[in-house]
Amino acid sequence: MHRRPALGVRIFAAMTILLSAPCLAQAQGSPPPDREERPYDAQLLRLSEILGAVHYLRELCGQNDGQTWRDQMRELTNAEGASALRKARLVENFNKGYRGYSRTYRTCNRSAIIAINRFIDQGAAITGVLVQDNK
Repeated sequence: MHRRPALGVRIFAAMTILLSAPCLAQAQGSPPPDREERPYDAQLLRLSEILGAVHYLRELCGQNDGQTWRDQMRELTNAEGASALRKARLVENFNKGYRGYSRTYRTCNRSAIIAINRFIDQGAAITGVLVQDNK
């Protein structure tokens, strides 16, 4: 099977930059206390879903990443999940990505590898936008 060298390195690097930056909420101004939404929530929720899908698919395809992607999600949740409700929304999207692809793919095939590559690219792009907006 065709594998990209160092698959996942781009998203790891981007996630590291994102998570080492000051909390996005602090950088862009905290919302009023009665609202938890932030302007970048749609991107964070999509990134959470991507992390769940990649966690499932890479394990299915024998990449032996262990808990790497779940750990990335935990770091994201710790950095951005100010309340239990906010954390739950992020985790819900991670689980949505994981469950959705576990229903679709039972074995690693060319389509699963293409999906992994697309998710890695999309996750890196989202993270890059979030980091850029945070500057």
